[in-house]
Amino acid sequence: MNAPLYDSPIRSLPLIHRGKVRDMHAVDEKHLLIVTTDRLSAFDVILPTPIPDKGRVLTWISQFWFERLAHVVPHHGCDLTLADVIPDPAERAPLEGRAVVVKRLKALPVEAVVRGYLIGSGWKSYLADGHVCGIALPSGLQMADRLPEPLYTPSTKAAVGEHDENVDFAHTERTLGPALAAQVRDTALRLYQEAAAHALQRGIIIADTKFEFGLDDQGTLHLIDEVLTPDSSRFWPADTYTPGSSPPSFDKQYLRDYLETLNWDKTAPGPALPEAVVAQVAAKYQEALVRLTGQTLA
Repeated sequence: MNAPLYDSPIRSLPLIHRGKVRDMHAVDEKHLLIVTTDRLSAFDVILPTPIPDKGRVLTWISQFWFERLAHVVPHHGCDLTLADVIPDPAERAPLEGRAVVVKRLKALPVEAVVRGYLIGSGWKSYLADGHVCGIALPSGLQMADRLPEPLYTPSTKAAVGEHDENVDFAHTERTLGPALAAQVRDTALRLYQEAAAHALQRGIIIADTKFEFGLDDQGTLHLIDEVLTPDSSRFWPADTYTPGSSPPSFDKQYLRDYLETLNWDKTAPGPALPEAVVAQVAAKYQEALVRLTGQTLA
């Protein structure tokens, strides 16, 4: 296990954006370097305690999915390597396995959320009025029930420290235009369906997930950022799945459940995590990697 990386150590490339987990550096006019740190966020607050190797796990899982799903939609990857843009071995060393060079694309201001099961904010919305993001559902569904078909339930893309907001499809049509909004919806649903089928074969239910997309100079849609990781998805073990309660998960739900036991108002600064919680969170990320890809970190 490597020493945790809380902030990108790069000095040779300008930092242009720091997200909840990823730091983005400019390479040139056509490329960026994305560093996935070991920062952990919950309830849209970045916690002060990093999770060792979390960034490497997220990078590995994302790369696995980008390659596996490339026949559905192009992704942000390019031919440049980390060594091409960080030639100094000492500067490059802490970035190995967690930094990728990608194309510069125009990110769309929409989180493309797909739900296959009724849980989280979708469950709360269903209890309130029988709808999820304006979509009516059958009566009598239980918590964690599989939905009759996957739902595309987009949200806004909030700035760091702010909350994403669920919106209906009409909102995305106004934001992106009808044709692009439909393309994003249809692509997200296909990505989810193909990924969910693979994951189920590996013993994981993908309850829901979010995708991010960007456009190149020709207007071609690309899959960007991260994809189908424990940070962007809700993963459940298939062998213990039972509707009616919130299943155990390989994602951050364990952490959220722990944080709910604290006297914390879910605003910054977040609480430090004890070693036992850090170890448990790290183990869940590692297990997701092994189950989904059949591989372990080198």
